[in-house]
Amino acid sequence: MEDASDAGPVPGYTVDELAARAGMTVRTVRFYGTRGLLPPPEIGPRRVGRYGPGHLARLALIEELQRQGMTLAAIERYLEQLPPELSAQDLAVHRALVASWAPESAETITRRELERRAGRELADRDVERLAAIGVLEATDDPEVFRLDGALLRLGVELLDVPIDHETILASRTVLLDHARSAAQELARLFQEEVWNPYRESGTDPDHLTAMKSLSAHMQPMVVQALVTAFQRSLSEELRSAFRSP
Repeated sequence: MEDASDAGPVPGYTVDELAARAGMTVRTVRFYGTRGLLPPPEIGPRRVGRYGPGHLARLALIEELQRQGMTLAAIERYLEQLPPELSAQDLAVHRALVASWAPESAETITRRELERRAGRELADRDVERLAAIGVLEATDDPEVFRLDGALLRLGVELLDVPIDHETILASRTVLLDHARSAAQELARLFQEEVWNPYRESGTDPDHLTAMKSLSAHMQPMVVQALVTAFQRSLSEELRSAFRSP
């Protein structure tokens, strides 16, 4: 439902619209708000709360963290450590990276359902671009696709980025290469400093408990550290590259 004042419609989503776009119930959205996981909405005319893209991106991140097995208390701690100025795009990046730890989540979806999930109409060029960056792949039926739902929101955001298609693909290659290198080094470090000592400890119950706890929480923590370090490094590089002579 849309709320309007004399000045015209107020931008943003009502709580019903936000819940529908996020694939959740209104009750769940309100619950996250009371827990402090979701910032309060802006209050417009008639005291109707309006939510924006940042709220939607945060709900998607919360959902992904839950899929990783994190409790609400752990999610609260995770979100509290995020910089408060993160945009919807930043949150989408966080979610995409967290989702990369999960098993592949490909699903079959029709074009109509794809557009509903994307929240917009998709031209043929948009579909081709989403396929090129790995968000979806075509099937024998031109109206049916295999979708990686974890990457959909980030892919839709990229559709509006004013960068050539080839540049986005080149950027993706750079990120994948460096991410793979970082993952290999982290895996080596984990094996040498955590796994090997655990094996040598035999059946120490305290060590086993610590290992289970670490396994449940280390992946989102590592993702957050990588994203934060990358954002800071990229900001420094861009400031240096475009500094006036």
